[in-house]
Amino acid sequence: MEPIRFLDDDGTFTLNDPEAVSCLYFPLASEAGLKSAITPGLGGDCKLDQETFLLEPVSSENLHASRSTRNFWCVTEEGCWSAAGASAQQEADRFTEKQDECALTVGLMWQTVCRESKQLGLQAEITSFVPPQDNVEIMEVQLTNTGTVPRNVTGIAAIPIYGRSADNIRDHRNVTSMLHRLQTTEHGVLVKPTMSFDEKGHRENHNIYYVLGSTGAGEKPVAFYPTVDSFLGEGGTLLKPRAVYEGAEGVPAGTEIAGREAMGGIRFPAVTLEPGQSTEYIVLLGVSEDEAEIDRVLSSFHTVEQVRAALSVTRAHWQEQVNVRYHTGDPNFDRWMRWVSFQPFLRRIYGCSFLPHHDYGRGGRGWRDLWQDCLSLLLMDPQNVGDMIRKNFGGVRVDGTNATIIGAGDGNFIADRNGIARVWMDHALWPLMTTKLYIDQTGDLNILNSPAPYFKDPQALRGTGIDQDWNDAYGNRQRTESGEVYQGTILEHLLIQHLTAFYEVGEHNIFRLRGADWNDALDMAAEHGESVAFTCAYAGNLRDLAGLLRRLTKEGDTVSLLEEIQELLAGGPAIYPDIPAKTAILERYTRRCIHNVSGRTIRVSLRELADNLEIKANWLMEHIRRQEWISDGENGWFNSYYDNHGRQVEGVQPDGSVRMMLTGQVFAIMSGTATDTQVEAVARSADRYLYKKEAGGYRLNTDFHELKFDMGRMFGFAYGEKENGAVFSHMTVMYANALYRRGFVREGYRALQSLADTALDFQTSRIFPGIPEYFNADGRGMYHYLTGAASWYMLTVITQVFGVHGEGGDLVIEPKLVREQFDGNGEAAIDLSFAGKQFHVVIANPEGKDFGVYRAPRTVLSREEINSLPESGNTIRVELT
Repeated sequence: MEPIRFLDDDGTFTLNDPEAVSCLYFPLASEAGLKSAITPGLGGDCKLDQETFLLEPVSSENLHASRSTRNFWCVTEEGCWSAAGASAQQEADRFTEKQDECALTVGLMWQTVCRESKQLGLQAEITSFVPPQDNVEIMEVQLTNTGTVPRNVTGIAAIPIYGRSADNIRDHRNVTSMLHRLQTTEHGVLVKPTMSFDEKGHRENHNIYYVLGSTGAGEKPVAFYPTVDSFLGEGGTLLKPRAVYEGAEGVPAGTEIAGREAMGGIRFPAVTLEPGQSTEYIVLLGVSEDEAEIDRVLSSFHTVEQVRAALSVTRAHWQEQVNVRYHTGDPNFDRWMRWVSFQPFLRRIYGCSFLPHHDYGRGGRGWRDLWQDCLSLLLMDPQNVGDMIRKNFGGVRVDGTNATIIGAGDGNFIADRNGIARVWMDHALWPLMTTKLYIDQTGDLNILNSPAPYFKDPQALRGTGIDQDWNDAYGNRQRTESGEVYQGTILEHLLIQHLTAFYEVGEHNIFRLRGADWNDALDMAAEHGESVAFTCAYAGNLRDLAGLLRRLTKEGDTVSLLEEIQELLAGGPAIYPDIPAKTAILERYTRRCIHNVSGRTIRVSLRELADNLEIKANWLMEHIRRQEWISDGENGWFNSYYDNHGRQVEGVQPDGSVRMMLTGQVFAIMSGTATDTQVEAVARSADRYLYKKEAGGYRLNTDFHELKFDMGRMFGFAYGEKENGAVFSHMTVMYANALYRRGFVREGYRALQSLADTALDFQTSRIFPGIPEYFNADGRGMYHYLTGAASWYMLTVITQVFGVHGEGGDLVIEPKLVREQFDGNGEAAIDLSFAGKQFHVVIANPEGKDFGVYRAPRTVLSREEINSLPESGNTIRVELT
């Protein structure tokens, strides 16, 4: 297996013989909505959403069978050859006497596959991309005669058109083909189903699925194969279609056919290529509701000059979007970081679905995604993040929970009518983390005073009851007793989220787990489960929120809050150990808000409010330190959970085995719950019980050797897979982030670097550059691209490793690079945007010292007014006006 080689600092890479590795795929997408997945053999799929798949949906398990999704055939006098490598003969020869040479080159949102047939003396170079603002996937095919004699070639594009909902892959597959109405035009095949069909109801369809083609000079095709049947022929297959091998004439433009599976089969004029001569073809795949739009797409991309110009625009666009560049002592790491920094854009486009490994769900993003994706935007494109944050707070209910069905666009939340009341106990955590970063990066403390509505649907009492008085006419905005939509400040939303969580505790006075926390697979302990891990996190948030309140005192002494919040502020420290009393406070508050709120407000002292939150935070931390610390005699760590029998999940078992989970350690460290001495012990324990170099670094948990139906489905997974003992990138990155924050730089570096080293080791990870959701037991990267780990990795490298971050709108640089991260000249650098200005930050360490010994950055440059800055210890601050 050959390694991946980077070609430039833009992250462009190449790989020879990519077909030697299974399950490789790459995303091609448009900001307008088209979402493709493409393999080196042109497999994969293409869609707009769950209901609108142009190509047949695929998962990682049938990628190998989808090699014929996109194909381009070359018919010569000596035989038929697939430029995609997808013919029966080429498949048969792959592991024997190999006749084809293949190389793949990939950049941000484009790929080129170069394949050469030694036998035929033909080379095909196929470049695929999606323009940023168009819903069309473009293939440019260039054929070159590499032989010594002239070669007669007929090109045939072959792309089966699925044209319906992903639900129909099995459900009514044949019936829905009867809805197809096919027509050939002068340049291709159009398919417009009469309706969208399912058991919930039938709706008129307006989408037109199309495959169009032209020669590189813009010439028309000569014939078409618009149905799968006509292309395959009786007994034929996509790997050996009779239309290709037997020279079927096809049908002309203007042909109409109804009720058949569709094929974008396009035959181009025959050409004679002299030795060394090339010819080009353009193939366009897309979806539109407007035939005029299809005509516009064709006129815009029907010549090779137009397509190459569009490719240049596409490449420049995405390079400009990823406006952070890194320079360390390892160029491969720096180039890999280009891909990590690109991944958050993919998350915004694809949501949590729509790539082969992400074959769960029906698209869209979850509540956490809304907030964690903002982290990377704040570092790369902060312009509209404030508005996004304001809109996202409209998903918070007045009982402190939030909407879990999220519509398209920002701030669109949908009522849950399916009767499945899910409450993830960590959901209230992320809005404050993101809002605090926003305030630090921009200085916009006043966002806390911005008004926002509350979400309303039938769920009430924090998901334990139903508001019987709610109906569609009420709408999805919380109303007052007078019927007005109520809006509270963002600060009020944050207070409600955290105070209601504080009082929802289990029998160990730890926040209840409910449906799950961030680990969705901990979903079988709703009655008695408790999450120590996220109780730590909430304690840290309460302390951070108190700090923001103290900063607000510069603007005034009091804040206006909803009258009902008095219930959540009434109980003092004396009742914190009293579980029934805390439960009663929460019950009184949520009962008062079960349908409408009063709409009346009260004034509360900011200083008293800050004191209240800090006392709560300190009590929680001390409670956890006292109750949840575990020691095996030499090492120590925190218990992370209680199961549905109310038992502590972690610890040393009677047989001497150890149960340890990484999650509890991450948030104990990050929040400040763990003392410095405890952090040292946790790090030793993690190294001993969780670290496995060949698997990629720190595993999520030790092997419990138990199904644990009283905890969650994760324990049903094979150990080392996904949430059960895999190296889960997201949590490992957060572990690194927590260690860096607490000054444990070497330990943080090890956690962070282990992920990069594994991902970059193609022999092990077998993925394209980037960070996957997790590494399995073999170290293979799984669920690539669509993971919040990318945002957290960026955040950690920029704000902790390079130490470039905001504090109240000021730029602060406090590097935590270790010796080996500097180049041969003793320098490390980062280019990034801050406060609308582009900065080039250089950290100079000419004597090769380690962290804690070298001093502050020697040079900070921007394109504008800042040329140099004075040193102050290992930290400098730039006040921007």
